[in-house]
Amino acid sequence: MSQWSQVQQLEIKFLEQVDQFYDDNFPMEVRHLLAQWIESQDWEVASNNEPMATILLQNLLIQLDEQLDRVSQEKNLLLIHNLKRIRKLLQGKYHGNPMHIAVIISNCLREERRILAAASMPVQGPLEKQLQNSIVSERQRSVEHKVSAIKNSAQMTEQDVKYLEDLQEEFDFRYKTIQSLEQGDKNSVLMKQEMMMLQEMLNTLDYKRKEVLSKMAQVINESDVLMNNMLLEELLDWKRRQQIACIGGPLHSGLDQLQNCFTLLAESLFQVRRQLEKLDELLTKLTYDGDPILLQRPHLLERVNFLLYHLFRSSFVIERQPCMPTHPQRPMVLKTLIQFTVKLRLLIKLPELNYQIRVKATIDNNRRFVLCGTHVKAMNMDESANGSLSVEFRHLQPKEMKSSAGSKGNEGPQMVTEELHSISFETQVSLYGLTVDLETSSLPVVMISNVSQLPNAWASIIWYNLLSKDSQNLAFFNNPPTATLSQLLEVLSWQFSSYVGRGLNSEQLNMLAEKLMGQQISYNDYQLSWAKFCKEHLSGKSFTFWVWLEAILDLIKKHILPLWIDGYIMGFVSKEKERVLLRDKMPGTFLLRFSESNLGGITFTWVDQSENGEVRFHSVEPYNKGRLTALPFADILRDYKVILADNVPENPLKYLYPDIPKDKAFGKYYSCQPNEVSRPTEGGVKGYVPAVFIPISKILYDSTDPHSPSDLLPMSPSVYAVLREHLSPTVIETAVCCKFFHS
Repeated sequence: MSQWSQVQQLEIKFLEQVDQFYDDNFPMEVRHLLAQWIESQDWEVASNNEPMATILLQNLLIQLDEQLDRVSQEKNLLLIHNLKRIRKLLQGKYHGNPMHIAVIISNCLREERRILAAASMPVQGPLEKQLQNSIVSERQRSVEHKVSAIKNSAQMTEQDVKYLEDLQEEFDFRYKTIQSLEQGDKNSVLMKQEMMMLQEMLNTLDYKRKEVLSKMAQVINESDVLMNNMLLEELLDWKRRQQIACIGGPLHSGLDQLQNCFTLLAESLFQVRRQLEKLDELLTKLTYDGDPILLQRPHLLERVNFLLYHLFRSSFVIERQPCMPTHPQRPMVLKTLIQFTVKLRLLIKLPELNYQIRVKATIDNNRRFVLCGTHVKAMNMDESANGSLSVEFRHLQPKEMKSSAGSKGNEGPQMVTEELHSISFETQVSLYGLTVDLETSSLPVVMISNVSQLPNAWASIIWYNLLSKDSQNLAFFNNPPTATLSQLLEVLSWQFSSYVGRGLNSEQLNMLAEKLMGQQISYNDYQLSWAKFCKEHLSGKSFTFWVWLEAILDLIKKHILPLWIDGYIMGFVSKEKERVLLRDKMPGTFLLRFSESNLGGITFTWVDQSENGEVRFHSVEPYNKGRLTALPFADILRDYKVILADNVPENPLKYLYPDIPKDKAFGKYYSCQPNEVSRPTEGGVKGYVPAVFIPISKILYDSTDPHSPSDLLPMSPSVYAVLREHLSPTVIETAVCCKFFHS
């Protein structure tokens, strides 16, 4: 079943979450019509590979054209109209930046997988519940409402200032007219009436000046409260969601809404600033004792500038954290001399700033690393599909200083992966006489010099972003805090949903909890240390819990991904539990689990019965990535044979737990059907028996020797049939007991 088909079967509360991240950037109609094609493409790789992204965009448009031809024949006018509009929209939006649509589609697919994983969980995890409450918070809706109200108030004040300007011009005209009269005319009754009229106008001017200044003060006060009590809190929430998304959690959204709020608020404050400047012009033409402009304007202008200053300072954000294109799902882990990308955005989107802001990238000042590559670029509105004012650095790479590298001594990989660094960015904005220096920094990154350090480095990134809301606590691992087991288990499920397309259910998470903590009555409130997670070896093993889990993720990703996504691999189940599950099942029922003693290994266990009805369990030696490279795992399950004493080899695997016929479960994954091998001819160069690798185990129930491991032997079932015509079963058995069998 396709991922999109699974999504469509979700409950309404999960479908509402899906609906939130499909918009004009990637319409749901395209996702629905091209579901299978979209899921068969590698959008993650394309998101950091421009030539590949260009090809995928072209192919996407071709697929839409084919759909248009189909619906045109069906004469579905509405769908024809929508598809033409969508095609034009996508081509115009992404023609100059095809990688952006790859990022969007990759994120959508990943978020679908996360929601599918969440839907399979009986209870929503604590982190996701907290984030979900934040996303739909009343505060967010209130911010948008208040920003609009402030914008409207600023517009209304603009009309008041214009009225005040007109009123003062009329007063000025009347006053100059009186001044131009002869002295005799000034003593007339008409003149006295005119003077009284002027006094009334002056009183009205004074009242209107006070009224306008009061309205400006109200706009400024409301802007102050909104910015400090609500808008910046929303920004902090977004940054926290970004942290969680970086370690596999729910897709962080809301930046476009924040940009809209920041921009509207900045426009309103600049409008008030211009209005204050207009009042200053009026002041030069007319002032008097107790003039409110003279008394209030300087303070109001100071407050406006202060708010604009801090609004700009807060609006400079990291839209996409540093990430190596080679490892898109492992952000903030950077390898020396390998390029990484990072994207910044200014949330105040004003056309006057396009190409006017040059951003400089640096690394923290410990003098151990320097940044090579293009580290100064201008922000613009042309590279982003949504027209945001942003800049993306694509060719930065960290380099370790020689003096530092030479002084490391015996420092090991574990110490390196706990050392945090920060990529910093600085620029300056000058607009309408206002100059602001802007600075921001990435979330802490971990530098590695060898890819073997990547697993532990990623563990550091997970632990930091799970437990720290401080984006610049570079000394975090001097005394790392503990995590509750419920928090950690939720994040571990995210690793599977984001990296290999299917999260963990409650039974699988319970097994991991037992692996970490042993037999505990309750896991939810248990505090887990950093050392227990990533530094201390598992009991009786030569590796840590995290190294064991990371090896399983790598195994799934490279060798058994379709089987994992479709839910056929139970995976995390102890030997004791698997026996409980299989004991009452039909002979030949088997399940697939990850090895607890071998890194990156998967095995299968099946149940059968002896002649006297005794239940027996058999587990093969785990298959690792080396063996799975030679033979696909589905083919192993299809062709696996067991030799019992002198019997003919037979496949003991009949039903996938609980009762799914093996070929029904795995048939679509078989690479090909076993070759039917003809007998060798008596002559000619073609007289060879083709060799096919099949896995065979020999089980000796009456022997004290340990069961032999399953070896990959170059023999097909039909080859075995040919050999039986020429060799006795005893001779074949002797050959099978050897490491290799030669045909």
